[in-house]
Amino acid sequence: MRVREAKPTDAVNLAGLIQHVENTSNYMLWEPGERKVQPENQQKMIERIQGEDNSTILVAEQDERLIGYLFAIGGNPNRAKHTTYLVVGIHQDYRGKGVGSLLFNKLDQWAANHNIHRLELTVVSRNESGLALYKKMGFEIEGTKRDSLFIKGEYVDEYYMSKIIIQ
Repeated sequence: MRVREAKPTDAVNLAGLIQHVENTSNYMLWEPGERKVQPENQQKMIERIQGEDNSTILVAEQDERLIGYLFAIGGNPNRAKHTTYLVVGIHQDYRGKGVGSLLFNKLDQWAANHNIHRLELTVVSRNESGLALYKKMGFEIEGTKRDSLFIKGEYVDEYYMSKIIIQ
């Protein structure tokens, strides 16, 4: 298993992986079938992000198959360029098998080389495995977004989490 930065040629496989993750996770923003992830849009996003110093898309692969992704989207204003917002997804068959840790370890290396000082994300408060991963990787809860999402007929909270990268 290896982690690397995404390339435009990953667009079709990345779109398929994103769609799979959204269809098999109870905790992604988009519900199963709510949106169609288009390979063309993924290719444009990869190309755009490759030209930004404070953003990246990392992918985990095994046997040339994408099994995980981590989007790190940097702030646009000068006052927020040191911050990236993260979105993580792992193929259902590979959850709990170290893929998330590998993605975050690679992200830490990338962040240190790109003057990123703050990593941030949100996580559904009931997502115990995600919460455990983020805490293990050094993230701390900063606050709660009360009734942030409506999942399966009820409102659920999200936690704001962050990690400060010491250069």
